[in-house]
Amino acid sequence: MTPQTTIRRDTDDYGDQILTKAVKAGRRTYFFDVRATRGDDYFLTITESRKVQNSDGNYTYDRHKIFLYKEDFEKFSDGLAEVVDFIRRSKPEFFERRREAVEG
Repeated sequence: MTPQTTIRRDTDDYGDQILTKAVKAGRRTYFFDVRATRGDDYFLTITESRKVQNSDGNYTYDRHKIFLYKEDFEKFSDGLAEVVDFIRRSKPEFFERRREAVEG
């Protein structure tokens, strides 16, 4: 099942939201949100959200957010690709497990 990508435009504390993609990964969900500034520049927020059970049995979400600005898109993308390629070469079994889960 492919994670859903949504296009929407609503205003919140971080600018107009243009597109959001949620990626569920076990107990974590990653949100990739494309947002626009008032000057119509795009930036990206990446949020990791993790469900945590409190001592009283209730659940909360622990969230961590980073902001990626247009001047850093290329360097960030290149750096991410480089480290993922390194992991793919060093630990190909990590990617084989994923492929088996998708195919199986």
